[in-house]
Formats: sequence, structure tokens, C-alpha cells
Amino acid sequence: MKKKKTKRYTEVSALGQYISMSPNKVRRVIDQIRGRSYEETLMILEFMPYRACSPILKLIYSAASNGIHNMNFDEKSLIISKAEVNEGTTVKKLKPRAKGRGYPIKRSTCHITIVLRDIALNEQYEEYIRKPSALMD
Repeated sequence: MKKKKTKRYTEVSALGQYISMSPNKVRRVIDQIRGRSYEETLMILEFMPYRACSPILKLIYSAASNGIHNMNFDEKSLIISKAEVNEGTTVKKLKPRAKGRGYPIKRSTCHITIVLRDIALNEQYEEYIRKPSALMD
């Protein structure tokens, strides 16, 4: 008898759009947390001095609660599998200066994507695939 492969969803994500921050400044923080465990990431972001930490922390909490509530993931086995920052729209304003001139101000925005993976489910799925076919009958 042939084994049936079922696709298990082991990832959850959260997306923050139009966050009023420079993408380069957010990437500096994102690079520190990529690939780490959920609990370790919370500690790192809690003590980092950058302004970008608070929206990233909110997104990680959101992605984790998505996984815990919707997919019954365990908090201790979550890792950050993907974290990326993309450029958003730039808000352009004019600031009045001397002699009736206008000085352009560009406020950049960014989109942050956080993807969490449950490694415990991934290991369970691999064990399920490795089971001998005699147990399937």
C-alpha cells in the first residue's frame, strides 16, 4: 500500500504595512533576529535600543498568537524562519523655508513580514513519513 502524503502547514505569518520608518533602519534589527527562537527573539528585542524594535515586537507577538490560536502551535518550539523588510510608499511634503521657498521632506515607510515555523510539527511529520507501511494497514 502506498503512503499518502499530506501537506502540513507548519508556518504562520504576520504582515505590518506602511510603518513610518526607514527600511534600512528596520533591516538592522531584523538581521539580528532572523533564524532565532521565539523566546530568544522577545528577549533581544526587549533590550535593544532602537525605535524599530517596538513594531517588530508587535508583529512577532501577532504571528505567534496566530499560530497558537489558529494552528495549536507550541510557543516553545517556534522559530523565526523568514523576516523581511520591503520599501513602502514615500510620503512627500513641503516645508516652508526662507524667501518663500519650499524644502521637500521625504518620509519613508516600510512593510515588515514575519514568518514563524513550528519545528516540533515538522519533526512529527518527518517521523510520520518514515513509518513502515505495515503500520498503515
